Amino acid sequence: MNALNKLLLYLVLPVVLLLGAAVATGYHWVTRPLVLPAEKVDLLVPAGATPTVIARVMNQAGLDVNATAFVLLARATELDKKLKAGGYQVSRGDSIWRVLQRIALGEVTSRQVTIVEGWTLKQVRAVIFSNPDIKKTEPIWTDKDIPRLIEGGTALKSYPPEGLLFPDTYIFSIGTSDTEILERAARTQQKILDKVWQSRQDGLPLRSPYEALILGSIIEKETGKSSDRARIAGVFINRLRLNMPLQTDPTVIYGLGDAYTGRLRKVDLQTDTPWNTYTRNGLPPTPIASVGLASLQAAVQPEKHDYLYFVAKGDGTSAFAKSLPEHNRNVAQYILGRKP
Repeated sequence: MNALNKLLLYLVLPVVLLLGAAVATGYHWVTRPLVLPAEKVDLLVPAGATPTVIARVMNQAGLDVNATAFVLLARATELDKKLKAGGYQVSRGDSIWRVLQRIALGEVTSRQVTIVEGWTLKQVRAVIFSNPDIKKTEPIWTDKDIPRLIEGGTALKSYPPEGLLFPDTYIFSIGTSDTEILERAARTQQKILDKVWQSRQDGLPLRSPYEALILGSIIEKETGKSSDRARIAGVFINRLRLNMPLQTDPTVIYGLGDAYTGRLRKVDLQTDTPWNTYTRNGLPPTPIASVGLASLQAAVQPEKHDYLYFVAKGDGTSAFAKSLPEHNRNVAQYILGRKP
C-alpha cells in the first residue's frame, strides 16, 4: 500500500503542478495589462464579428493578442455569444479580459460632432469628412447627394440640401456612418421645424415651413446679438409685406459662392443671382446656412413694429430705423464713422 501511494503521488503530483502552472499562466495572461502602441486605442467591431475576427481587429490596431487564446477565453466564458458591434476604446491598464467584457456588454465609446449655427453645407461636409471616427460613405457624397442620403429620415428630402441639417452636437459611437449622422440631423430639423411652424403668428407672409427655414437662415446670419433676433425678423417680415427687397448682404455673399473675396463690393450688390436680395424681391430660393432654434422661432414669432431698416453698430447690436433718412443717419454714424 505504501508503494502504491508513492507511485500515485509520483504520477499525480506532476500533473497537478502542471495544471496549477497552466492555470496561473492563464490567469496572468487574462488579467495582465495589455501593451498598447498609444495611450488609447480605438477598435471597430463589425456586425456579426466572431472572436477570431475581433482578435484580428485588435492585432491590426497594434495590440499583441494571441488569437487562439482569445477565442478559447471567449468560448469558455460563453461571452462569444454576446459580442456586440460598435466602437470600443482600450486604455492603458486594460486587460484582455476587460476588453472582452466591454465588447460583450456593448460598452461602446462615444464621440461627438458639432454642426454650428450659421454654417453652410460646405462647412458641415468638411467637419464630417475630417472626423476620423465617422465611417465615410463611398463614393464620397456631394451636396446634391444629400436628399438621397437622408431619404429615410425626413420629408425635407424634396428640397435643395442647404439648411436641412439642424445645428447641434451629435453623439455617436466610433464607426457610425456619415449617412446616419446626416439622417439624424435632418430628422431633428424636420421635427423642430414642424413644431415651430405650428406656433407661428397669424397673417405672416410665409407660405410654408420651408419659407420659415429660409427666413430663419437669413436671421441667423444677420444677428450679432440674440436679443435682436425677433426685431430683425420683424424688419424682414415688414419688407415682405410691402414687397420691398430684403437687401440683406449675407444672401448676396452666399450667391457669390467662391467668387466672394471677403469684402462685399458695390458691383457684387448689382450682380444678379437667385440669392441677390438687392436685385430680386422676396425670399431667396433656399436657406443660406444652418438654422438654430432661436432664429427659427424669431422667423415665425417676429417682433411687431414699424422698422424697415437696420444696420450693425459694430458691437454686435443693430440700430433700427423706420425711414430711409433715419437709416442713412445710422449708416453715417455706425458704418462711415461720422458723428451724429
